[in-house]
Amino acid sequence: MLWKILDWTWIASEVVILGATRTRRSSGNVRDRGSLLILWPVIVASITAGSWIGEAHAPTRFGGARWVRTASLAILVIGLAIRWAGIATLGKAFSANVAIHATQTVHKAGLFHFVRHPSYSDLMLIFVAAGMHTRNWLGLAITLVPPTAALLYRIHVEEAALGQAFGQKYIDYSRATKRLIPGIY
Repeated sequence: MLWKILDWTWIASEVVILGATRTRRSSGNVRDRGSLLILWPVIVASITAGSWIGEAHAPTRFGGARWVRTASLAILVIGLAIRWAGIATLGKAFSANVAIHATQTVHKAGLFHFVRHPSYSDLMLIFVAAGMHTRNWLGLAITLVPPTAALLYRIHVEEAALGQAFGQKYIDYSRATKRLIPGIY
């Protein structure tokens, strides 16, 4: 039951984030290149398909151990906390679509000290949690691989926009800070 509550809380928060933070072309330099229209349908379809596989087929991971679902719940909580903290850190500079505002700067504080895209790192954790929750290897793969590919495209688009907007400042930040996983990638 707690999983469903947190899952629906995440979904509701993403709808609010999308509605409240999406930059209109009239108020910023939108550089999204369709990544938002790719990202969310892929996430929804993958998590839906992975969840269906988890419900329709016997557990295949770790013998269907119940602790896997408990671990997935903990990872989901961590992912949600990082997502919301990353968005709060950016404040008004955060946009659901890739957009650069005239007053925006390169953020290096808080979670951005460790990774360039903490709100995407958390999405990866949420995908892992949803995949683990299926307790099925195929469910994990379907829940993790397509959204990760869509997210990597989104990161490519965003980094190109940030590099163009902030030039050497963003290049220097990119050299010093990993994309998604501190010290690794």
